[in-house]
Amino acid sequence: MTRSGPAEAGTKVLNSYTADPIADPRWAELIDSDARATVFHSPGWLLALRHTYGYEPVVLTTCSPSERLANGMVFCRIRSWFTGSRLVSLPFSDHCEPLVQGEDPGEIANRPDSNQWRYVELRPVQAAPETGRERSAFREAERFWLHRLDLSPTVEEIFHGFHIDCVRRKIRKAEKEHVLYEEGNSAALLDNFYQLLLRTRRRHRLPPQPKAWFQNLSKFLGDNIKIRVASKDGRPIASILTFSYKNKLMYKYGCSDERYHRLGGIQLLLWRAIQEAKEKNLSEFDLGRCEWENSGLRIFKDRWGATRSPLTYWRYCPGRFSSDHDHRFARKILRLCPPRLLQTAGRSFYRHIG
Repeated sequence: MTRSGPAEAGTKVLNSYTADPIADPRWAELIDSDARATVFHSPGWLLALRHTYGYEPVVLTTCSPSERLANGMVFCRIRSWFTGSRLVSLPFSDHCEPLVQGEDPGEIANRPDSNQWRYVELRPVQAAPETGRERSAFREAERFWLHRLDLSPTVEEIFHGFHIDCVRRKIRKAEKEHVLYEEGNSAALLDNFYQLLLRTRRRHRLPPQPKAWFQNLSKFLGDNIKIRVASKDGRPIASILTFSYKNKLMYKYGCSDERYHRLGGIQLLLWRAIQEAKEKNLSEFDLGRCEWENSGLRIFKDRWGATRSPLTYWRYCPGRFSSDHDHRFARKILRLCPPRLLQTAGRSFYRHIG
């Protein structure tokens, strides 16, 4: 654990310390007590990131090693020869709220060693850095939409909030066609999910995430992860991954066989997940982020009756503002890969674009 003082003479910057969010029990205590913490803050998620991509998790806090953690912001150190070394909170995570109590997260992240990073990135839902100050170096980097479904209404009220044609009738179609629903965290279900993921990513001309990523999520998240698979006549036709944490359920990954879209497999899986969340008295179903310009995915999530809100990522780049040019260039290269090389490209390049 290390301490950093003000970044430069004459500038008031909060003293900050580092802690290991996997080994330090104070981090587990903080996220257990803070309602804003999600599965992305959990040691299981951080272990999966470290074991799959080699990222180093670290917490920045104003609390000294002898104090309990009253605040903390979790990051991953990403070291890449391709896209540069960065401090990101958190890679491959839709959002990661800084667990602060009135402090400016930008000040906590503004450390003397920030100069060793190409940029520092925050992905808050609410606690954005205070950019209005003259010395604030954080700038808006990317914008997304975040969809969240309130689970406080009754099951019947939630169902009638769905789009009648694109959701409700699809669910009834799947039930009428006797689409089989399975759930769990077994290797067999993971294999079914991953084969559908490969098919979906090929369809979109995108490299799939390495299978090791999902295997590590399954290993380190345990009961907090669930693989849901829809099948017809013994053939998997759709699958989703959901994560439960505290009083929330999150939909993170979905994939399908386009030849069976008419059967409503994805709609059935999401509906079963929502029903389960209601049975467990959970308060929210997080449908995750979608890119600002992706109108197709945005409309799909809107049709579930979810509330849509802007999600902004913020970056501090020492010296000059860092754009997303290198990330976009890397993604463009991956899109140009021949279909037979997409899986290999995913294994090689994902760690560089977190």
